[in-house]
Amino acid sequence: MNKRSSHTGIATRIFDFNISGFESLAIDVFRFQYINNGIYRQFADALRVDAAGVKSLEQIPFLPVNFFKTHRIQSTPFEPQVIFESSGTTQTTNSKHYVRDASLYTRSFLKGFEQCYGDPGSYCIIGLLPSYLERRHSSLVTMVDELIRRSKHHKSGFYLHEYAQLAGTLQELEKMEQKVLLIGVTFALLDFAELYPIPLKHTIVMETGGMKGRKTEMTRQEVHTILKEAFQLPHIHSEYGMTELLSQAYSKADGIFHCPKWMKILLRNEDDPLEIISSPNNPASGVVNVIDLANIYSCSFIATEDAGRLYSDGSFEILGRVDNSDIRGCSLMAV
Repeated sequence: MNKRSSHTGIATRIFDFNISGFESLAIDVFRFQYINNGIYRQFADALRVDAAGVKSLEQIPFLPVNFFKTHRIQSTPFEPQVIFESSGTTQTTNSKHYVRDASLYTRSFLKGFEQCYGDPGSYCIIGLLPSYLERRHSSLVTMVDELIRRSKHHKSGFYLHEYAQLAGTLQELEKMEQKVLLIGVTFALLDFAELYPIPLKHTIVMETGGMKGRKTEMTRQEVHTILKEAFQLPHIHSEYGMTELLSQAYSKADGIFHCPKWMKILLRNEDDPLEIISSPNNPASGVVNVIDLANIYSCSFIATEDAGRLYSDGSFEILGRVDNSDIRGCSLMAV
């Protein structure tokens, strides 16, 4: 593979491959990124990884997510169509994700959503994302904005702090038996639930994480219990994504997430980050490594700071944060 290897050929395979071909495609993406991403290549070389000798997912090096705060992580030279930036406080350094092809992100989140929830056009989609709407360059706002546009429902849209208006809208939609997706940042959903506890029979409530110091930190289970009681729902849904990725996983119940076929979770040993301790064939708990093949022009192999548990069917749950890692905007406290 030459210096300007055929990334176009790999990119066309990202969403259209037989599920049994994931490992082969991931290795092709690794070799492409090793050649075309200088920071990733230096990282792999420092670990003495023999790129040509990588034959399995477990042999691929995973770039620590914090590199996105200090380096420009991109595969091939390009001027980005969009730059996504993580949330944070004035005391933290935000991650930046330089996106060569914004259509890859759109295709990824649309196909991922449709795989889990069907056509967005069948929903009224409401975004309760005040902290994200108040800043620029949010990948989450970009995603929800496009889902709202595709829903084509006249009541779809964003809300900041208009909780009374939101409650009225939801009650109106409930009377119409209209399917609704209310996707919100955690602290805003908790605020809304406290002020307007209303039964929602036709509404999916989806939290995206995000306490950001606005409330006492809670476990996901505690958050879901409060929301279920307030809205009289059997389950609260969740989205797992991050600025550094172009794909999302979704949970429909009990905090168990499922990935689209071009995304996969591995777990590493917290004490030895180079050791993969769990795969879908050997469930265990550890620290989450994410493979996101849609992230072809950045880095598809990310070592996060989330503690997790992986199950035999490839689903996973997030248990919290690794000790001593800095708090991210989209995190919940460890169980």
